[in-house]
Amino acid sequence: MPLILIAGASCYLGRAVRYNVSSVYDYKIFPGNELTASGQPFHFEKDLAAGRVPATLSFGRFQNQKLDEFLAANDTLAFLVLKDDRLVDERYFNGHSPTALSMSFSLGKSIHSLLIGIALAEGKIGSLDQPVTDYLPELRDRGFDQLTIRHCLQMTSGIRYKEWDNPFGRHVRLYYGDDIEKEILGFTLKEPPGTRFEYRSGDTMLLALILKRVLAPETITQYLQRKLWTPLGMEGDGLLCTDYAGKLEKVYCCLSARAVDFLKFGRLMLRQGEWDGTRIVPAEWVRQSTRIDESFGSVWYYQIQWWLASKERGDFMAVGHLGQYLYVNPGKNLAVLRLGRSRGDLAFEEWKELFTALAEQVR
Repeated sequence: MPLILIAGASCYLGRAVRYNVSSVYDYKIFPGNELTASGQPFHFEKDLAAGRVPATLSFGRFQNQKLDEFLAANDTLAFLVLKDDRLVDERYFNGHSPTALSMSFSLGKSIHSLLIGIALAEGKIGSLDQPVTDYLPELRDRGFDQLTIRHCLQMTSGIRYKEWDNPFGRHVRLYYGDDIEKEILGFTLKEPPGTRFEYRSGDTMLLALILKRVLAPETITQYLQRKLWTPLGMEGDGLLCTDYAGKLEKVYCCLSARAVDFLKFGRLMLRQGEWDGTRIVPAEWVRQSTRIDESFGSVWYYQIQWWLASKERGDFMAVGHLGQYLYVNPGKNLAVLRLGRSRGDLAFEEWKELFTALAEQVR
């Protein structure tokens, strides 16, 4: 009976109780906007010969691991390696397939960042140092005039938002809610913007609402289709989930695609935003996303919605819940995509160790 009462208390809470834990297949339960496969699909040149990728790997506490068995045992769905612009490894596990979709979770934040960079270059957004209230005037009476777009990109907004708290929290309401815009316009500040880094999906969704307004009447999904999905030659259809009212895309979590199409964002970053002679993302935006900047309360390892993997190597990552990882190492001209049902027995830092060890051995 208590569960029935809770489920009936609100739509979002009822969904949270019904669906319980999140999954890479949650795109099946959410409404969403379709992305259409490119009419001119890009296919990676493949070089899957034995020996390009080591059969065994040692890193951290894991020594002499048979890579295929190790990946399967640790809940991996897809594992792809791009080296010197060739696909040198492509594996699928646990019932996944080359044409199957899975959800990005926060890996999608990094992709959304590319759209912000494109919109900035096109003049749709004036400056990263503009206050968000230039676009969201509803927030002016709560001190948000000191909050800039840069603060949101760097996760130093100071908004009152806990990434994981309780079934009644904002994070759950953003995931299962009917009207995300209403939630965003209800945000408050707990400290001055630029004070410190705190990872918050709310920061990304503030940016999403700004992007929605500067693009109108074009939607974020249509912009993604026109600026990235079609130009990168995506081989499959995709889905960008929305709130249950269908009003705002959940860019922070809920882009679904084939593994091979997610990997194309790695190739794009390796090429500094260029794609076979066409400029897709400004090179300066890629540079800002992968350099160390500790101003405005920022931390070295998080830049413009991307994670830096090290201070020295220049490698970086897009990272999502349950072990969705896109690892990019320009020095090795390599990108690795790992999608999974969970992280398995590895912490995030250990997956990073796996990728860096692999980068040294792939031929």
